[in-house]
Amino acid sequence: MVEEKNTSYRIYLVAFGMFLMAVGIVVKLTNIQWVEGDYYRKLAKERTVKNFVIPANKGNIYSADGSLLATSIPNYDIRFDAVSPKKDDFEKNVVALADSLSLMSGKPASEHLKQLRRARSSNNRYCAIARGLSYTQYMRLKKFPLFSLGAYKGGIIVEQKTVRKHPIGEIAERTIGYERLNPATGEKEGKGIELAFGKYLNGKDGKIVKQKIAKGQWKPIRDVNEVDPQDGYDIISTIDVYIQDIAHHALMKALKEYKADHGCVVVMETKTGRIRAISNLGKLNPSDSTYYETQNYAVAESHEPGSTYKLADLMALLDDKKVDTSAVYDSFGGIITYSGKKVRDSHEGGYGKISLGRGFEVSSNTVMVQAVYNAYKNDPKQFVNHLNEWGLNQRLGLPIKGEGKPYVPQPGDKHWSAISLPWMAFGYGVSITPLQTLTFYNAVANNGVMVKPQFVSEIKEWNRTIKKFNPEIINPKVCSDETLKKLHAVLENVVKKGTGAKFYSKDFSMAGKTGTAQANYAKNGGSEKHYISSFVGYFPADKPKYSCIVVVHDPDASRNNYYGADVAGPVFKRIAQKIFTDVPSTNAVKNLNRKINLQEKNYAAYDERANETHKVVPNVQGMPGMDAVSLLENLGIKVKAVGTGKVRKQSLRPGEALGKNLTITLELS
Repeated sequence: MVEEKNTSYRIYLVAFGMFLMAVGIVVKLTNIQWVEGDYYRKLAKERTVKNFVIPANKGNIYSADGSLLATSIPNYDIRFDAVSPKKDDFEKNVVALADSLSLMSGKPASEHLKQLRRARSSNNRYCAIARGLSYTQYMRLKKFPLFSLGAYKGGIIVEQKTVRKHPIGEIAERTIGYERLNPATGEKEGKGIELAFGKYLNGKDGKIVKQKIAKGQWKPIRDVNEVDPQDGYDIISTIDVYIQDIAHHALMKALKEYKADHGCVVVMETKTGRIRAISNLGKLNPSDSTYYETQNYAVAESHEPGSTYKLADLMALLDDKKVDTSAVYDSFGGIITYSGKKVRDSHEGGYGKISLGRGFEVSSNTVMVQAVYNAYKNDPKQFVNHLNEWGLNQRLGLPIKGEGKPYVPQPGDKHWSAISLPWMAFGYGVSITPLQTLTFYNAVANNGVMVKPQFVSEIKEWNRTIKKFNPEIINPKVCSDETLKKLHAVLENVVKKGTGAKFYSKDFSMAGKTGTAQANYAKNGGSEKHYISSFVGYFPADKPKYSCIVVVHDPDASRNNYYGADVAGPVFKRIAQKIFTDVPSTNAVKNLNRKINLQEKNYAAYDERANETHKVVPNVQGMPGMDAVSLLENLGIKVKAVGTGKVRKQSLRPGEALGKNLTITLELS
């Protein structure tokens, strides 16, 4: 009886426990269903339904002549899941796979075989096989033994990403630029056109909802996208690939020849301000002999310009009618003193007594400083106001980020001193970027109209124009026509008989100004002085089509030819002349249908000879050799021509009957 009671007790106890468990389950289910139901339904949906981003295709960047400057292409990384293939499939194909990978990579097949077997033995499900493959390489690799079986049987894992490529290489690389997402801040960063016009290039990503159907596999819930991707627009830049190539290689040649630290070149279309070429080359370290597009010096580097700033002196003096170019100054042996500080001419001993115009042409510091100081010493603000009106104290407001800030000391501020005015007159104590200097000179070339530099001309969607960028005028008239006429004359004379006479060419007119400045910059852990050689001007001088600036930093001073005329000037000349000899012309041919009497007469004579007879040998004596050959070959006669010029003698007599396989020898004089 006792044993039966114990058994009953145990049964009741188990039943009670099961009852409590059932109550607990009911309570939990009720809680899940009604209290926490929304949370778990949301969690389940998140794990089985997911929003996938459909990346928008980024727009391309084109040059003005239609060449592709930047585009997005697919890039593939290949990995291997060594666990997925069956043992028989792996052993059957692994040697052949290693051989195929060897042919693609150039590495020994044994090295690939060792890697594949090691991955298999260690159950590596993510073994790196190849990185950065093009689409063509990827399609080839997909057909390799084992990999051709697919992802599950062959273990191939394909990771696709989009990379930005510059088809023309490093040329204009800093100006074309880049844009990327900073993983630390989540903000976009970059350089050049890519960053400045990113909102047009990037487009808008789309969105599609997918449901999980198996491990790692997702299926769209609907056959339409939640949000369709909107591809980015294309950017048409102002860069001309032909001119860019000329500028790039001309600068590279000079930097290597003079072992310079860095330099830049900009070529601008005079009327529109469109930048046709911009090259920025520098070393990654002082001991390097190779140059790269490291920084956008033309846009970002603000420094003392030296003598190229003297154009502002002359423009102000002439426009204020303070003095004329014929006014004579004594150079005082090449040294004058202001507040205990000496101003020296680069030409030892000075230039004697010369006119202001000649002083500009030979770049005399003493003459230009005297002219400015004597005219404005009692009212320096009048001179500085001109600089401000011309925008030399302000950024140009370019869309490209990182534009250098110019500096012009203002009378009355804490940086103004007794030597500020005379020092400004020969380009010291002020700061300006190369592109700002070029914009000022371009205004003189453009009959006084200052236009803003332009890097992009159009934004397009296929063949439809989204936005067009027309020339933007900064200053409609920087000075009077009378002043412009005199400035044109002295700028031409700089090249004809001034500091630029070394690279003067009677066959091609150029105008501009040389510049040589000294500046301090950080080098080798300290501060060192270096020279800045420059030339800025325009061409052709009579009808300017392009303006151009060349700046070279730290040319080898030991050669004693660090002056702008020696270093930068020849680069300017090389660019100017090659542009007009190498760049394809797009000018329309005028009077194409106009008849020329001599041509009509020669054609009539040729036609008459050709129609004399179709059965006899014609008389071709006296005809140009090319015309005679053409006429005879059209009659089925083989021709041997000896010499050049007109036909002096023919081997077959005129009037002979034509036959098959005739050969005629023509003696040309």
